[in-house]
Amino acid sequence: MIVASWNVNSISVRLPHILEWLQEVNPDVVCLQETKSVDEKFPLAQLNEAGYQCSFFGERAYNGVAILSKLPAENIQKGFIGEQEPFSRRFIEAKVGPIYVLNCYIPNGQAVGSEKYEYKLRWLESLKSYLHQHKNSALPTVLCGDFNICPLDVDICKPEEFLGTIMCSDVERQALDEIKNWGFVDTFRKVNEQGGEYTWWDYRMGAFRRNLGFRIDHIWATSALCEKVSRSWIDKSPRKKERPSDHAPLLTEFSI
Repeated sequence: MIVASWNVNSISVRLPHILEWLQEVNPDVVCLQETKSVDEKFPLAQLNEAGYQCSFFGERAYNGVAILSKLPAENIQKGFIGEQEPFSRRFIEAKVGPIYVLNCYIPNGQAVGSEKYEYKLRWLESLKSYLHQHKNSALPTVLCGDFNICPLDVDICKPEEFLGTIMCSDVERQALDEIKNWGFVDTFRKVNEQGGEYTWWDYRMGAFRRNLGFRIDHIWATSALCEKVSRSWIDKSPRKKERPSDHAPLLTEFSI
């Protein structure tokens, strides 16, 4: 089973890329972020025709998440159960075949110390609470998405320049570590130790051409499921197209 995660930065703009990529790569489950589409305008017919069932939770012009799957999705949950703060549409989960799929688009945070940064930290705390209150780490579970955080220095193109800034600050990383400690393993790092592998590059300053990127998109799995990881890789081909998303898809294959 191949599980993919991709921040598409507008599903309407990137739909031709998505459909072409689905046909070429043929993943079993795809978690999309930043769909930027109200549910009424989600391209359900086109994705159904491509062979995927769709669960989605979107809003106009911002945020939005979706799970595409070849198998039927069950137990769909949109947003956190008992959500105390009216967060944007950034979380969706479903059971697909033998695994529980959690898809999230963690807030960017804008700048360390800003109001949006504090919002990001509250969102991470809510995700952690949701896991502890409603999920079971003994079950085969994946947490996918644009985390907007580089967990390690090797995930940053220029650590000496960016450490302490947004996506690379100690407080964000500690908050993310607390989520990981619930019972997740980073599937990409399980099989890839080298640096220089990123999932996001700014549109400006020739960042993609110069490989000045950040690994902020992740697929984490609970321990028992992570033992079944056969490979994990970043597919840069969609990032090379005209009018691409600024993110590349991340994929992990499980031998199940």
